[in-house]
Amino acid sequence: MDRNAVRRAWDEVSETYAERRDPDGSDAALIDDLLADLPNDPDVLDVGCGDGERTLANLPGDSVGLDFSRAGLDLATDRVPAARLVHGDMTALPLADDAFDAITAYHAVFHVPRDDQPGVYEAFARVLRPGGTLLMTLPGGRFETVRRGWMGGEMFFAAPGRERTLAQLREAGFSDVRAETVTDPLGSSSEMVFATVA
Repeated sequence: MDRNAVRRAWDEVSETYAERRDPDGSDAALIDDLLADLPNDPDVLDVGCGDGERTLANLPGDSVGLDFSRAGLDLATDRVPAARLVHGDMTALPLADDAFDAITAYHAVFHVPRDDQPGVYEAFARVLRPGGTLLMTLPGGRFETVRRGWMGGEMFFAAPGRERTLAQLREAGFSDVRAETVTDPLGSSSEMVFATVA
């Protein structure tokens, strides 16, 4: 699936995904841990924010939500009205260098082809201030596939494997990498990783 096809797929399933997703789950609680280590009034970017209700809504009020699905951002406009929303692709972040204290990327990067994921991590490092923190979903397997019937549509998923992803983060300039096993919004077990940019 090319990026335009992934965008169209998200436009088709955004509302269904928002309805089926559990508003709780232990991965959401990690946002409190993230915010506790940030300065007062931090600048936070939520990559792949979708409708915004689960992650973006729990960040400081003027945080930035980025998504390349217009349908997802339309939902976020209603559900998180205080947030600043950006229509853009994480593979080419349309944001300034050193602009954020933290980035959240829940269930987002694994919708990017494996070969493009190192560039995503480099872009994350670019827009984070020195010492900034990344909190993202860490896919455990090695795969590149289209799942048909997902949320009533189809969706692209890709990951190079857990250890390769961790290596790519370090190669992009992240350190102090630690992972936690959590439950995700669809009731499955997954890992979240905290990492700090130099």
